[in-house]
Amino acid sequence: MTTDFSLEGIHFRREWHAPEVIGHRCLTRGMSDIAAMGGQPIAAFLSLALPRNLPQRWVDRFFDGLLHLADAFQLALAGGDVAQSPGGVMADIVVVGSVPNGKAIRRSGAKPGDHIYVTGDLGGSAVALKLLLAGHRSGRKLRPANFPQHFHPQPRIAVGAFLRKTRTASAMIDLSDGLSTDLAHICEESGVGAEIRAEAIPLASVGKPDHQVDLQSALHGGEDYELLFTAPGSRRVPSQIGEVPITQIGHITMGKRVILMNEQDVGIELRPAGWEHFKPR
Repeated sequence: MTTDFSLEGIHFRREWHAPEVIGHRCLTRGMSDIAAMGGQPIAAFLSLALPRNLPQRWVDRFFDGLLHLADAFQLALAGGDVAQSPGGVMADIVVVGSVPNGKAIRRSGAKPGDHIYVTGDLGGSAVALKLLLAGHRSGRKLRPANFPQHFHPQPRIAVGAFLRKTRTASAMIDLSDGLSTDLAHICEESGVGAEIRAEAIPLASVGKPDHQVDLQSALHGGEDYELLFTAPGSRRVPSQIGEVPITQIGHITMGKRVILMNEQDVGIELRPAGWEHFKPR
């Protein structure tokens, strides 16, 4: 079971995101946690707090986005609650998933010598957010098709299930808070360190040249909802699972630090710098 908030002003803004996008992203947040343990989502419960003056049409479109994603994975919206909010929209999604007994992929299974992999590409959501926050001249008119990681992220349910069924992954987490932060979670839970290569990290392609993803966005941006996993060096990991590319970006070490290596083989310690609630900004 997993639960995730989607809060107006923190996770979305109504002037930037269509109601369908907000509903889709709300459910993705929960489903991605199920994917990260190799599970199959079964049902969702939604608690929704809404301002009194919010049009019914907005609410209908929110549910259109959420239920469209749910239907794609045969996930039932099994219940929830609706209340009046004194401020913005607040949505709390609970997702229930299933995995064979004792087979869930945890964060604590990484071992020295394991290789480190990511699905898809990284940084696209962070770049979209930067452009929106900066009041880019395209502003609200950013084309969602150019930023699918931000506007329509996909929970990697099939990839997670494949990694579990084939006993490929030794540890796994979803990339919701940023690669630097989520890799640190695996290392902390597993009692290991890591070394990753900057040039190996797959950067998202987002269209216009002035929108290109930089390494810092890929490392720290978050909200990509890709999977980060480790696998024994002896295990063959395919370069693609379904239509999702898989990229090796480093390996697990015996130390306790995460090291980022550049093309000149110079390493620096990579400290967690992704999203953290309550962190001074």
